[in-house]
Amino acid sequence: MVHILEKLPKNSLFGRIEDAMIRALALSRSTEAPEKLLSALQYATFPGGARIRPTILTSVAMACGDDQPKLTDAAAAALELIHCASLVHDDLPCFDNADVRRGKAAVHRAYSEPLAVLTGDSLIVLAFAVLASVPNADCARAMTLVRILARQTGMPNGICAGQGWESEDKIDLSAYHRSKTGALFVAATQMGAVAAGQDAEPWYELGARIGEAFQVADDLRDVMFSEEELGKPAGQDSLHSRPNAVAQLGVDGAKSRLKDILAGAIASIPSCPGEAQLAQMVTLQAKKIMPDVKTPSEV
Repeated sequence: MVHILEKLPKNSLFGRIEDAMIRALALSRSTEAPEKLLSALQYATFPGGARIRPTILTSVAMACGDDQPKLTDAAAAALELIHCASLVHDDLPCFDNADVRRGKAAVHRAYSEPLAVLTGDSLIVLAFAVLASVPNADCARAMTLVRILARQTGMPNGICAGQGWESEDKIDLSAYHRSKTGALFVAATQMGAVAAGQDAEPWYELGARIGEAFQVADDLRDVMFSEEELGKPAGQDSLHSRPNAVAQLGVDGAKSRLKDILAGAIASIPSCPGEAQLAQMVTLQAKKIMPDVKTPSEV
């Protein structure tokens, strides 16, 4: 893990996020800690995926001035820990029953079901511990970050609610997508703004639009890509009879919808010193989530 960081430019955004994640995981280490669970925490978080959510959070903070970078880094790590926890739990037999995640065995396959449950739980707790452990942080900002992350993680509108919708007889599709996918993207934009001393509310729409775009892109990838390309099982929406954009709109309709959402996302960026750079970041992330769909600047 460290040798990967050494190959990255010191000012690299990805390197900054990985370094924050390493510091966060260090809070779980102890000579008295159970070794298998500690190993599972490491396994669930490294190597990571694209780190899209913390990238968005850090980019928003930087666009707003990033006057407390340690708080920004803690917020980015906390958000990614929640995301990693959700993946560990999603893969469990009681949910998706997925054997592969990020191109390797899912945590419950590599370590056992009980350890996977404990891994997810531990990562959630660790996320809030990270936010509470920033030295010399602005207390008001830190508490606001805790509230936003808690709101977008639990009930009634966080990712737990999103998973809960799958057990309902009738699904509110809009609420389902807002919670299951959109919640952590809203957390990303709002937490990035708050970490830099800005009000959270103006950043809601950008996060919601990015989340919606990611959901549509994920629906497309689930249909169009193989397990090898995804690094996780494909065709899960059909297998679990989940509502999705491709089933509603078809592939071409979903691609068109994705372009519209991304254009709206860029237009919704609040006025800030780094607005132009933030628009470039959104465009770059759009290319990452759906490489074969042209972004608004290319249309």
